[in-house]
Amino acid sequence: MSDQTKKQFVDLDNAREDEQRQVMQQIIDDQSCPFCLENLRKYHKQQILKEGQYWLLTPNQWPYEFTQHHFLAILKEHAEKLSEVPPEAGKELFEMIAWLEKEYQIPGGGVAMRFGDTNYSAGTVNHLHVQFIVPNITQPGFKPVRVKLGKG
Repeated sequence: MSDQTKKQFVDLDNAREDEQRQVMQQIIDDQSCPFCLENLRKYHKQQILKEGQYWLLTPNQWPYEFTQHHFLAILKEHAEKLSEVPPEAGKELFEMIAWLEKEYQIPGGGVAMRFGDTNYSAGTVNHLHVQFIVPNITQPGFKPVRVKLGKG
């Protein structure tokens, strides 16, 4: 495996939209992690809603189809595996997503976290983040929102 492959922070194969692919290609060219704080503003154009010691909350720049709300909780320090995250960060994560639930009066939804090798996780960004998803069940033509795991 080449050194450049080892430093791949995004997986273009898992992109869903053309604009997303274009931004991800720039990230590959820049060889930088788009979710690390020093790079976040360069690629992520959504506002930061809340920031804690370990996490920040922001709307997803490319929300899944049929979502009413799609937020990301992004770990502030670069990590790719759960074993790299301090246990205290778990407590803060739950506090922050509970804040989203209350702040946006969320009646229900789902929380998804993918980690590690993107061949398994099907993630686009190889930096630990959590998706907070509320489906728009009243949208015409609604189809259930699904989180993909594994390539294929």
